[in-house]
Parts: sequence; structure tokens; C-alpha cells
Amino acid sequence: MRVPSACVLSSTSGHQSEKDSDEVANNNADDLMAFLSGFGDRQWDLVLCQSQVLGLARKTGWAMRSCLVILPMIVMCLGCNRAEEARQKAVQKNLKQIQLALKNYHQTYQPSDSELLQVITAETEYYTTGPQQGRPPDGMFPAGTTVNVVEESGSYMLVKSESGIEAYVAADAVRKQEGATMDVSGIVEGGNRFAFDLYQELRSEEGNLFFSPGSISTALAMTFAGAAGETEAEMAKTLHFQMPKDQLQDGMHVLQAYWTTSDKQKGIRLNLANRLWGNEGYEFLPEFLAVTREKYGAELARLDFARTEDARQTINGWVEAQTEDKIAELLPAGVLSADTKLVLTNAVYFHGNWSDPFKKDRTKEDDFHLTATDRIQAPMMHRWDEFRYGTVDDLQILELPYGDGSLSMVVLLPKQIDGLPDLESRLTLQNLKRWMASVRHEDEVRVCLPKFRTTSQYQMADTLKTMGMESAFDANAADFSGMTSGRDLFISEVIHRAFVDVNEEGTEAAAATGIIMEPTSAPFEEPKEPPVFRADHPFVFMIRDNRNGAIVFLGRITNPLE
Repeated sequence: MRVPSACVLSSTSGHQSEKDSDEVANNNADDLMAFLSGFGDRQWDLVLCQSQVLGLARKTGWAMRSCLVILPMIVMCLGCNRAEEARQKAVQKNLKQIQLALKNYHQTYQPSDSELLQVITAETEYYTTGPQQGRPPDGMFPAGTTVNVVEESGSYMLVKSESGIEAYVAADAVRKQEGATMDVSGIVEGGNRFAFDLYQELRSEEGNLFFSPGSISTALAMTFAGAAGETEAEMAKTLHFQMPKDQLQDGMHVLQAYWTTSDKQKGIRLNLANRLWGNEGYEFLPEFLAVTREKYGAELARLDFARTEDARQTINGWVEAQTEDKIAELLPAGVLSADTKLVLTNAVYFHGNWSDPFKKDRTKEDDFHLTATDRIQAPMMHRWDEFRYGTVDDLQILELPYGDGSLSMVVLLPKQIDGLPDLESRLTLQNLKRWMASVRHEDEVRVCLPKFRTTSQYQMADTLKTMGMESAFDANAADFSGMTSGRDLFISEVIHRAFVDVNEEGTEAAAATGIIMEPTSAPFEEPKEPPVFRADHPFVFMIRDNRNGAIVFLGRITNPLE
């Protein structure tokens, strides 16, 4: 899967204090001392060591963790020289002390930054009252959430998040944090909202639909780095950028790291590349170039836009190389001019093998219903296997993982043959979250999915203006003074092209975006029979990064042969 994007611009005319932590440790130590005093005059070596252990605990702030280590050893020694009745009373008394100490610990202990050593590696379900037992989750931790491990319980862990949520999660969703991890959930949510806003604008077009919100958002974010005034405000609102600009750029840098660290051995290749193309002799502010270089890896290449065809072929050649030859002509003839001052390009390439491929000998020609009355013959892949599957609101949901499961395709299939328009009208981020909450692991789902291959191209200036980015395309109103020393640039066009190929082995997709700037003038009940997921009529699909929830690609298939 490959997706390039281009933007063409032309010139115009409190954390807890150390003192508080010591006080908490001392309170917990006092509770533990009260517990140990219940042993009376039993002067075992282990008990005699209590003052030394707790002295160290008070200095280091690990009194409660010491408690958890030494309590089992002490309780095992109970009853050595006492009568049974006295022993039982001592046990009950000391258990109450344990409960009091633990209660005090959970209510008052706040881990420091250095102690939040675990990170949620992918968007993960959590359960507040115990490990999963076939019931809906109580919520979701976004990827990148830092947590403190309270207790390890085999395949589950009891963790406490920075926001105070204490819950059970799957143990394999937690790993030791290495260095600083920025929470990108705000950027991901904003990007996904933009994805569905854009889908609503594009869905009126006929036929298949496919684009990369990740590519478009990245190209526009680079442009946003140089926006100011009303132009900046309009872009932020349209793109759902809801944080300070420097924080946004840091977050985009972290998010792109997810998309440039693919491991071929895991069956997934996901690569992203950015580049600036500036007109020879045209000066850009060093601060702008530093942001695009350091946060997006986008180096500035100089071109002579007076030689428009040479410049166009150079840019298209770079895009083609970045997308493994899948996007050959991002910029069409005539889109550049001698007035072009800057082109910002982004290219995304994805190649994912299914975690468990479809068998080619099971692919058969079968009916695909274009409408309730029209149908065609199309190659349909078949597989009976375990999947994550759900059904809600006259909709079936299927998740097909790639490689190690860090990315997956999610297919939203209306139960009615002609149900696509109704599904599209309800396609929002809020509804997607609710629908995905119905998805559960099924030991067997009977899947029938068409092979398909499609390419889409969009010139998005009018679409983005309709969505609220008006001044950015207005030569008299655009303010990109963060790129140059004056207000002499506006966006003349945003071009996006995307390609996807889905077959028995997996999915290949690509997208690219170019921005050209010119001068101004509900819970699911498991059925008794295995669910049947038969995608033999129009459906919506997306490729989703399970590590952070970002929608990398989004589209629909109305005819798998187009």
C-alpha cells in the first residue's frame, strides 16, 4: 500500500515532592511496625531484623515493597510456641494490620517519574474488578500510557496509570519503558477525527474510495509549522490540532517513529518519508527548516521551477522510489509553474502479510452484490479461523491482523446489501470506538473476503476550503509568515494519490500527498454456530496501527474489480 501527498505553495505579493514521599513511606512503615509488634516476645532472628529493614526502608522510600517481601516469611512462622486459640487471634489481628497498611499504600502512594517504568505498547483493554472472564472491558488504555505494576498475575498484570486508574491488563501488553515516551493519544484522536471528516466530504464521489489520512495530516502538519494568525487558527480547527504548536511537532515526530521502524521479519513494512522542494534563490526562515528537518526528517532540496517539467519529474521520481514504484505520477502536468516557490511531499508505503494467509486454492469466483439488484463475479478468498469479530447496529466488524499484530485491517460490513450509505452517514470516531468495543476473540469465524486492487487520486484544495481552511488558499489572506520573512506564500493545491492491493498473502498500500505553494496576488453474545462474515457487498475498511490507534489508511470497496 502506498500513499503520497504533496502541498504546493507559491509566493504572494507536578509531581509529588521528596518530602511528601518520605512522609508516605514513614506512615506505611509505622503501619508495618504496628503489625510486627503483634508478635510479642517471639525473638526470632527474622523479627529482630525488623528495625534494620525498616530503617533502610524509611531512607529509601520502599517500606511497603519491603513489607510485601517479608510478610510471607513471617506469617509462615506463626504458631511456633503458642496455643491454637492465641495463634488464631494473632493471625486475625495481624491480617487487619496488613489490610490497613495496604489501604494506606493504595490511597497515598504516588509513584515518581522514575518509578513509572512500564509502558502500554498497544491500545489495550483493561478490567477494574479482575482479569477478563468473558465480559466487556471497563475501558481502554491508549498505546504509550505509562503505568506502575502493582501486581503480576500470570497472563495478567494489575497496573496503576498516571491518571490513577488501577486495573488488570494483559501482561504481554506491558513492557519496560526505555527512555521518555510521549503520549500521542491526543494527536491520534485528532488525526482520526480529521480522517472521518474528510471521508464525509469525499464519499459523495462514485466508486471505490481510498486515501491515507496519515499522509495528508503529515504533509499539512509540515505546512502548519509555518502558518500564523488566522491561517494557523483555521488549519488547527480543520485538522483537529488541539495543542501548542511545539508540542504538536514533538508528537508528530514520535508518531512517525512508529511508521519508520518496521521489521521485515515481523511481516510488516511501514515506511514514511518527507521532503521539501524549494525554488532556487528563494529564502526560507532557518527556524522553519529546522522544524521540518528535525521533526519530520524533511530535508530541503533546491529546484528551478522555471523548468517546470524537469522539476515535476524530479519530484515524481522521488515519490515513485519511496512508494516502491506504486505511485508514479503524483504531480500531473500543469500543476507547477514558474511562480511555484515550495512543494512539500509526504509518501507512505505499507506492505503487510496476513498473520495467517488465505489459501490460494480456496479462492473462487463468486457473486459480489453491487446493489440489491446488480451483481458481478469476483474472486472471493475463504478462510475459517480464529479472528477478532463483533456485531452491533446492523453491522459486522472483522479484524485481520498483519505480521506480529501491530497493524491490522478492520472491515466494517453492513448486514444489508444496500446498507453502505447508512453506515457511511454514521461513520464517526465516537461510533467507531463503540463498534470496536463489541469486538471479541472468536475461536472460529467463517470469512469470505474479495481480492481487490484500486487507485485513487484527489486534488483537495476545494475540499479543504469547504472543511474550513479558507485563508490558506487565498492569495490575499494567507499567512505563512513562519516560513519566510513576509506574507508572500499561499497554498495553490493539495494533491493526494493512494494505491491498495489486497490478496491471499496480505496487503500492499501506498499514498503520497503534495502541497504546492505559489505567490499571492453494546456487548456481543457469542452465537451457537460460528459467525459468518461474508463481504460480498460494499463495505468500509481501514488499516489501523494497534500500537496507538492511528488510522493510517481508510476507504471503501463498492466494486472489487475496479
